[in-house]
Amino acid sequence: MEKYSAYRDPGTGIQPFLTPIPSPSSHSAVLSAALLPIRYVVGLLRLALVILLAIVYLLGVTVFAVIPPLKRAVSSAIIRTVLFCLGFLWIPTEMVSKKRGRSQKSPDNWNPGAGDLIISNWASWVELLWLAYRFDPVFAIPIPESPVQQASSVTSSPISSTPGRRSGRSSMPGIASASRTPSSQIQIIGFTPISLFTLLKETGRAPPYTSAIGAKTTRTLDEIRKTSGRPVVVFPECTTSNGRGLLRFAELFKQTSLPVKGYDVFIICVRYDPPTGHSPTVTYSIPSSSSFNPLSHVFTLASSLTIPALTIRLLTQSESPSSPTFLVNEIVGVSARDDSLTEASAILISQLGKFKRLTMGWEDKVRFLEFYGSKNT
Repeated sequence: MEKYSAYRDPGTGIQPFLTPIPSPSSHSAVLSAALLPIRYVVGLLRLALVILLAIVYLLGVTVFAVIPPLKRAVSSAIIRTVLFCLGFLWIPTEMVSKKRGRSQKSPDNWNPGAGDLIISNWASWVELLWLAYRFDPVFAIPIPESPVQQASSVTSSPISSTPGRRSGRSSMPGIASASRTPSSQIQIIGFTPISLFTLLKETGRAPPYTSAIGAKTTRTLDEIRKTSGRPVVVFPECTTSNGRGLLRFAELFKQTSLPVKGYDVFIICVRYDPPTGHSPTVTYSIPSSSSFNPLSHVFTLASSLTIPALTIRLLTQSESPSSPTFLVNEIVGVSARDDSLTEASAILISQLGKFKRLTMGWEDKVRFLEFYGSKNT
């Protein structure tokens, strides 16, 4: 929409925060209207089953907490059933080698263990379920040095020149791109571990997260890694996008040199297909204002009669930043950033998903949500 044109990335023209919408089609509109009663019935039945499974999950995690292997088996089975109920009958997982330029069928020892680090992009709550199902990890959310200063007013002003090639598809064809200067980065001073359910409720929001406000202790990522007993997942974007580009990564690994030693780093890229007239977007960039976030979006997916498309791409471990053969200069090159692992992860994920890297980050998302809320109240 034109009123949100100030939140296009100046380097690509991509709007990374608005919910993607399908191209209008009169045929699709008529068919969607005809199927609406069926979709509501199916959605309510599926949603009821998902809620029931969520209750069973909470009970199972509590009961079997003293037996970790059994707890993981029960929780994984329940989470996979939830994904199945939402239409994710099959989730393609590709092992990708940049050198070969093609997917591999061999597992390549892609098995994160206790204390290992999983780095991924973030576009929805769905990948949280997939990660919990596959790896039973600890999720670590960042704590910023200070909140983003709220802008009293945001105005759009056209830019006279755009660095790089503008290849993002505009949601309003024919309207000249306008942008604002990306917000300056705010330092991340630590992390706090968070449960799956709590992170699901935080999906779409940006730091400082409600669940982290008032935290008594701020821990380093290494402290969480060494005491977790499970793999640790971090999302350097620090918030969700709409999947059209890769948000600027926060500098989370300043004390880490390449190649990483002492633990393994696993790189994941998550991709979703764009929405169609009959298939809603799986991405979730704008959170609900209710305390039941993201329940409304769960119902949207549950009421869909099509199979949603989710593709997981895993970087082969021989090319991971923790591989002894990792070539720093070949991937990162001469970088101005102090955090080489963050830069390497951003480059690798953008290559895996064929994403454009954006200059806008989670700080811009905070201002966007403020502006979006002011226009929708």
